[in-house]
Amino acid sequence: MNNTQKTKIISIIGPTASGKTKLAIALSEKIDLEIISADSMQVYQEFDILSAKPSKSDMSKVAHYLVDFLSVTEEFSVANFVELAHKYIKKISEDNKIPVLVGGTGLYLDSLVKNINFDNNTKNSEKISKLKLLDNINLMKILKNIDIQTAEKLHINDRKRILRALDFYYSTGNLISDQVARSKKSEKIYDVCKIGLNFRDRNLMYDKINSRVESMFDNNIVTEVKNIYNKKISKTAKSAIGFKEILEYINNNLSLEETKDKIKQATRNYAKRQLTWFRRDQNINWIYIDDYENFNNILVKVENIVKDFMKSGEI
Repeated sequence: MNNTQKTKIISIIGPTASGKTKLAIALSEKIDLEIISADSMQVYQEFDILSAKPSKSDMSKVAHYLVDFLSVTEEFSVANFVELAHKYIKKISEDNKIPVLVGGTGLYLDSLVKNINFDNNTKNSEKISKLKLLDNINLMKILKNIDIQTAEKLHINDRKRILRALDFYYSTGNLISDQVARSKKSEKIYDVCKIGLNFRDRNLMYDKINSRVESMFDNNIVTEVKNIYNKKISKTAKSAIGFKEILEYINNNLSLEETKDKIKQATRNYAKRQLTWFRRDQNINWIYIDDYENFNNILVKVENIVKDFMKSGEI
């Protein structure tokens, strides 16, 4: 590789329960690749079921990175992800294999491929301590008055990133949207082939989500959460869909069926937000699962896309 040639990477994205990991593992039997997880919850050692982490058997078939390495007591941020993903992309490429990013955390993936820098400025802890006393509605009002561009991109329940944007402003006097814009002007260092899994029939996606939630309970997700009940859980880990609902069930504030229904609804809402995020990207090769007779046909299609990409330029 000469100095001007960009490293080629594959990204398999899509909403939760669309089969991204299954596809990546099956693809590894056809193409020499290694997987970097782009899932914000699969990093946690204690979240096997809650994060729908690949099984030990699956992970023995192909190397996985950024899976199962962090305690739920530790925070994990987009900046942490980007730093580690760069490191593993370099390693995988130097081993003459293809780095494949797999996951549905759109912010992680965009930040990596757009080569966004993260400013680690000193935090304005006194100001942020006061802001943390406010509810999300009032925090969002403050952010809209300061940085409307960032506010319009964040969901009202994304408290962590609302606070981060406010913290950035009060620590530096600058807008985080301006900093992101400057970072986006940085030269991209990867050629990326983006493959998106999706459903034409939204009800099919919902059925898969509902089945996954039922399967999580069949596999004793309640016990998994009970096992970390007394730990000092990080804010990042607490944001896992299903965590707070299962705690409510453990504390007898919800019935089992109410708990399942709340998790199913929260997961469906998350999947819709994921798709809204990904639709902004015009460079995704969308694979609509319900267009294909079987999984093998999907695998053949994706294998051909990847092989063409590796022989040519950016797709």
